[in-house]
Amino acid sequence: MDQAEQLRNVIRAKNVRPVSKARVITITSGKGGVGKSNIAVNLAVQLRKIGKKVIIFDADMGLANVEVMFGSIPKYNLSDMIYHGKKIREIITEGPMEIGFISGGNGIIGMNNLSRHQLARLVDNLVELDELTDFILIDTGAGIASNVMEFVLASPEVLLVLTPEPSSLTDSYSLIKALYGTPGFVRHGTNIEVVVNRTMTAEDGRIVYGKLSSVISKFLQGDVRFFGTIPQDVQLERSVRAQKIVSLSVPNARSSRAFEQLAQSLIDKRPMIAEEKQGIRQMLYNFFR
Repeated sequence: MDQAEQLRNVIRAKNVRPVSKARVITITSGKGGVGKSNIAVNLAVQLRKIGKKVIIFDADMGLANVEVMFGSIPKYNLSDMIYHGKKIREIITEGPMEIGFISGGNGIIGMNNLSRHQLARLVDNLVELDELTDFILIDTGAGIASNVMEFVLASPEVLLVLTPEPSSLTDSYSLIKALYGTPGFVRHGTNIEVVVNRTMTAEDGRIVYGKLSSVISKFLQGDVRFFGTIPQDVQLERSVRAQKIVSLSVPNARSSRAFEQLAQSLIDKRPMIAEEKQGIRQMLYNFFR
C-alpha cells in the first residue's frame, strides 16, 4: 500500500468532519535571492490588515528568512510534531499582528517516509489549520529541488516570484518546465500567478511576464497569469537590512502599497479553484500522491 492510500485510509478511519477550508498558497521561485520570503511576510501583514487570519509555513530548509524578519526563533518545528508528540498549536510561533509561523525544519525531509502512526499524527494536527486560519502561505526553497516540486505540485494556487534579471527569467522557465514534466501534474488544476519583484515601473513587470508567458506558451503549450509587481524601493531595502517588515515599518512606502494591492487582489480576484483542491487536507492528499 502506498503512502497516499495510507493517508486516505487514515482520514476515513478518523471520520474527519468537514470544516471551513483555509486557502493554501505556495510562494516559490526558480532561483534564490528574488525576495520570495519578503513577499510572503509582507503579504501576510497586509492580509491581516484586511482582517484575515494568516499562518506562514516555512518550507525552505536552507534559509530561515521568515523567522529573521519576524525577529523570533521558533521553539519547536514540524519535526517536533511528527516525531516528538507536539501538537500543531505548540509549533506555531506568533509573529507581529498575531501572524502564525510554522518552521518546517528537518521535518520536511521525512514527510515522504512516515509510518501509518506518524501519518495519523500529521493528519490529526494539520487539518486543524483549516479551522485556525483563513490563509496558509507556504514559503518554499528555490529551484527544482524535490521538496520544492512536491509543495508546488500539491498546491492549487502558486505565486511564482521572479525579477527582471535574465537569469531569474530562465530559472523560472526551468521550474515550470520541470513542473510540467512531472508525472501527476494536472495543468488545469493549478493556478500559477506571476509576481515580478524589483521593477522600475509597472510596465517593466508586464514586459518580464510577457517574455515568460510567451516561451511557456510556445515551448510548453502552457500558461501562467500576471498577478502584479513590487517596485524597486529604497525603503524596502533599508527595512530588509534592518531585519524589519516594510509594511509595518514604513506603511506608506511604494513597496508597502504594492503589497497592499497584491493582498487585495488575492481577496478580490480569487482564481477559480475546484472545490476538492482547497484546504490543507486536500493538499496532504496531493503531496503524498
